Amino acid sequence: MGKIEKFEDLEVWQLARKICISVDKLLNQTPLGKNYALANQMERSSGSIMDNIAEGFGRGGNPEFHNFLSYSKGSVAELKSQFYRSMDKNLLNKEDFERLEADCNLLENKLGAFMYYLRRSDLKGIKFKKPDSN
Repeated sequence: MGKIEKFEDLEVWQLARKICISVDKLLNQTPLGKNYALANQMERSSGSIMDNIAEGFGRGGNPEFHNFLSYSKGSVAELKSQFYRSMDKNLLNKEDFERLEADCNLLENKLGAFMYYLRRSDLKGIKFKKPDSN
């Protein structure tokens, strides 16, 4: 893996963005978009996943970043629950549900692995680095 310099470099953020785009397409191309309350919840939770990854990265400290990754992971679970609700209301077909659920499961696993890495790492984050003494 190359050096991570910005949140856009993070694979978990890229996957979260893919899910967010998929949700947007779903809301625009299916009857789900007409269920305004559920559509709004799905829009917010899918956006929250990628936004929390970005915000945590921007904090500059691994302990804080870990917390924000945890929030993102919670939002993934929330979105999956909303997919179930959508399918139960016949607003989401089984094929779309299975594809979106698989994307969410992959992201949950990658977030969990990243959180594990941060807990085990001796690195504390960019804001804890000592300035160069050149």
